[in-house]
Amino acid sequence: MTTLPAAPDVFHLYDTTLRDGAQQEGLRLTVHDKIRIARLLDELGVGFIEGGWPGANPNDTAFFQAAANGELELKNAKLTAFGSTRRVGGRASSDPLTKALLDARTEYICLVAKSHDEHVFRALKTDLRENLAMITDTVTFLVNEGRKVFVDCEHFFDGYRANPSYALEVVRTSAEAGAEVVVLCDTNGGMLPAWMGEVVSAADAIGVDLGIHCHNDTGCAVANTLAAVDAGAMHVQGTMNGHGERTGNADLITIAANLQLKYGWPIMPAENLARATSISHAVAAITHVAPNARQPYVGQSAFAHKAGLHASAIKVDENLYQHTDPKLVGNDMRMLVSDMAGRANIQIKGDELGFDLSDRELAAKITDVVKQREMDGYSYESADASFELLIRDETGQLDKQFEVQKWRVLTSDQVSEEGDSEATVKVRVNGSVTTRVGEGHGPINALDKALRSALKKSYPAVDGFELTDYRVRILESTSGTDAITRVLIDTTDGERQWTTVGVGTNVVEASWEALHDSYLWGLIER
Repeated sequence: MTTLPAAPDVFHLYDTTLRDGAQQEGLRLTVHDKIRIARLLDELGVGFIEGGWPGANPNDTAFFQAAANGELELKNAKLTAFGSTRRVGGRASSDPLTKALLDARTEYICLVAKSHDEHVFRALKTDLRENLAMITDTVTFLVNEGRKVFVDCEHFFDGYRANPSYALEVVRTSAEAGAEVVVLCDTNGGMLPAWMGEVVSAADAIGVDLGIHCHNDTGCAVANTLAAVDAGAMHVQGTMNGHGERTGNADLITIAANLQLKYGWPIMPAENLARATSISHAVAAITHVAPNARQPYVGQSAFAHKAGLHASAIKVDENLYQHTDPKLVGNDMRMLVSDMAGRANIQIKGDELGFDLSDRELAAKITDVVKQREMDGYSYESADASFELLIRDETGQLDKQFEVQKWRVLTSDQVSEEGDSEATVKVRVNGSVTTRVGEGHGPINALDKALRSALKKSYPAVDGFELTDYRVRILESTSGTDAITRVLIDTTDGERQWTTVGVGTNVVEASWEALHDSYLWGLIER
């Protein structure tokens, strides 16, 4: 087995979510958003937080101003301003963007510099010597002003493959000018892990502390980062949840978890890493980018098990089908219930929900019911509330808070202020039968209002139930519009969220079942 490298005396975990991550398509962060994310990053325990490019972006300038005015107090991380080397033919001391870096009032500054000769010629429109002079002048000036400087060598790997001597000269020049770390950037994200070691080792021979910054265009950003660490990099850059331009940046949470749990490096206190899942999801909420369920370590599906064979093994030892303890990153094992489920799946899932299904015959019976209902179109792996109702029904523990005797809904093309649909429900509640009418925008909204009206006198809590998501899936059809429809509804009471599933020959029938079960589960749990 390959021996993993020992931890360096100094190691940097550098986050660039607020700058590089914010370049993701459809993602825009306000100053308030950036402050909230920075606080979460600080709680996680990263060493450096790159806040943006002051002077080049008004929003970033405002962020650094807010931080300098005391709106952002960091306990662990160092706030870092990002910028570029001075302009061609100018001087750093009079360059407006260089001045903006000083005005940001951060202890650390990260400069991007060209290290690919073609970019010097075609993007900067200057010669190779002037590019080196730009690096020397800017780094030296900032160091003399009392700042600590990192240099990001943009397109370093492509530059090395095209002109290795010049790419290495950029690294050497940055170090000689006073850069504390020189970061090798796979800006186009085209590298593969097998190629990293030779290039990083060549730069490491110069004798400067090296960093690595990888993009995920080949799907290898995390693997490339670890390969660079193996070759001597002591500073890694990445973003929360892999946010970033095109296919994103290296996911900093995955990197940190790998280094701490696999390499055994003390990247952060164990209690910090145990907050990784909650912090990842909190950042996702702020960025309005839905969490990736299959994200390593912190995704909802990262420790989810569906196959019956897996469940049987997990009953013996959870580690038989898990590479690490999910609690170390604040996650948890989930047992999924589906047509692939075996008796062990049902028993483990029942135990998760608080039901004793150790009776093999009972567990087998429920398994058969699940498999049949899955064949009919139901999907319980994402509808725990409906699965719990099924268990309660099969074990004689279903205490029905209400019984619907009849329902109907009418929809027309006449739209009033109340909506275009009218629903009537007849419900037995606590021995009394009541009929209510609800009007709404669409049949489901009308049914929801009618059922809520029928229940709230006996169960005022239903006023706090809110439908937060509604998903429709058309399953196999026999002909034309004759199709089986599946509906999933997410509901919250402000404290918890639950999901129910309904299946029917039309969308209204399926929606009504999911809606009915949502209210039933919510009242039972309260």
